Amino acid sequence: MIHTHAEQGHFVSAPARLHLGFADLNGGLGRRFGSIGLAIGGLDAEVWAAPAAALRLEGLARERVEPIARRLLALAGGARGLHLVTHALPPAHVGLGSGTQLALALAAAGAGALDLAHSARELAVLVGRGERSGIGIAAFEAGGFIVDGGRGPASTTPPVLARLNFPAAWRCVLLFDDHAQGLSGAPERAAFATLPTMSATRAGRLARTVLMGLLPAVAEEDFRAFSVHLAQIQILIGGYFAPKQGGIYTSARVGAALLELSRTFGLPGIGQSSWGPTGFIFTPDPSVAQAVAAACGQWVSAGLRCQIVTATNVGARRTRGVQPPAGEGQTQWPQPVRPRV
Repeated sequence: MIHTHAEQGHFVSAPARLHLGFADLNGGLGRRFGSIGLAIGGLDAEVWAAPAAALRLEGLARERVEPIARRLLALAGGARGLHLVTHALPPAHVGLGSGTQLALALAAAGAGALDLAHSARELAVLVGRGERSGIGIAAFEAGGFIVDGGRGPASTTPPVLARLNFPAAWRCVLLFDDHAQGLSGAPERAAFATLPTMSATRAGRLARTVLMGLLPAVAEEDFRAFSVHLAQIQILIGGYFAPKQGGIYTSARVGAALLELSRTFGLPGIGQSSWGPTGFIFTPDPSVAQAVAAACGQWVSAGLRCQIVTATNVGARRTRGVQPPAGEGQTQWPQPVRPRV
């Protein structure tokens, strides 16, 4: 039976993630960068792939897609081509893990099209992800609320220490600043290389708060405890990185908006994802999230945007035998006027 490329196609949709902080930046126990993360829906990386006579790239970020495609073809022996369509991406360099999710979605879709049997972690190594944080890989694998164990001397990718379903009713309102970007690539590596070693006391407070505060709060669906402990972690982490990002928040406008919203609604669970500039505020249910999003209106004129997102407790979605998505694709930017629940 002859199969068309459309019938052989593989479509992968990978969730974005929030990086909510680190558990230990001291390294005295031989491990460093243990990360806290949450997979979120509504800002997925979406990629379609099919075997082809030659390499053919369509859609978004082709300059980022081509090196990954060539690695896959080399892994497959270099004898076959590949048709890749990058349909959607989270915004890049704003703290949503766009690079990791794109790389893993491309690798998974391409590997499926080329009949390569590799796990998500093997593909992550192939495309060079998981250098410090493993939450993007874990979000791709299974979604949910994640704590990884950082990197040790023998680590290839950071191991997952805990993965919990995030409470279905809780929401997160994201604040975006279009006029700022977080660190990535060489500047990010340079920042980590020049930051002082975190004190054992601060690292101990972080690890204790994660283990005995944050994780039990998620497991017992205790929204107030989750918010308070997350705020404590964000203050400790933000203070540590402040010399490299110009303050606790990369975007002073995002920081000011979050502090005002936190006071207005009595919601302490605020912070910044990774290097930002994206900020977040957690709410206990959809109605409060809508009220917070409506209150963001005054900040829209100042150049900020907001979007309500829901955690996703599943990893990347894979579909076989589908046509590539119509059109050339678009970056999924949030809409400030009609926030989604």
